[in-house]
Amino acid sequence: MKSLLRFSTAIDAVNDWVGRTIYWLVLAMVLISAGNAVVRKAFNTSSNAFLEIQWYLFAAVFMLGAGFAFLKNSHVRIDFVSARLTERSRAWVDIAGILLFLAPFCWLMIDLGWPLFANALHSGEMSQNAGGLVRWPVYALIPAGFALLLAQAVSELIKRAAFLGGHLDNMLGHPPEESEDERLARELKDAAAKAAAGGG
Repeated sequence: MKSLLRFSTAIDAVNDWVGRTIYWLVLAMVLISAGNAVVRKAFNTSSNAFLEIQWYLFAAVFMLGAGFAFLKNSHVRIDFVSARLTERSRAWVDIAGILLFLAPFCWLMIDLGWPLFANALHSGEMSQNAGGLVRWPVYALIPAGFALLLAQAVSELIKRAAFLGGHLDNMLGHPPEESEDERLARELKDAAAKAAAGGG
């Protein structure tokens, strides 16, 4: 199990690095969008390449960030059901979901997405819009994104199994991160406690 957990940690590190790197793509999208709007208003001209690169970057953030979202446990859950379950029960539900739905779906999308990417790369497929971009980089995001998500699914499967086997304290394999609201509430509580102690 220790070797599997090391493998899981390596996958987590890759998706964490990818997730933190694609933060910068959001900034790039904003700058390109703003620049394109300024050029269009100031010079009454525009570029299809700049319009398309915006949705290429959006696609990159969405596709490459899926594994990172799974790592951080920020994906959509049916909370009103999962909140009623014990952590062990949630671990079993997660294992079933990964094995029966997530992993097969990821594999299907990789299997369907790879030929699309390969054909576009081989043919040099271009956008049908004048001045548009080559298509293969955005098609590559399909197998790449689902490969990262599938890898994270394997990591989460290992962590759930390790938790059920008593090798981890919680099924995420790390302490849950505080949200901004939780951090603010904790800081206010600490400040109130210090004020009360000082006044006493």
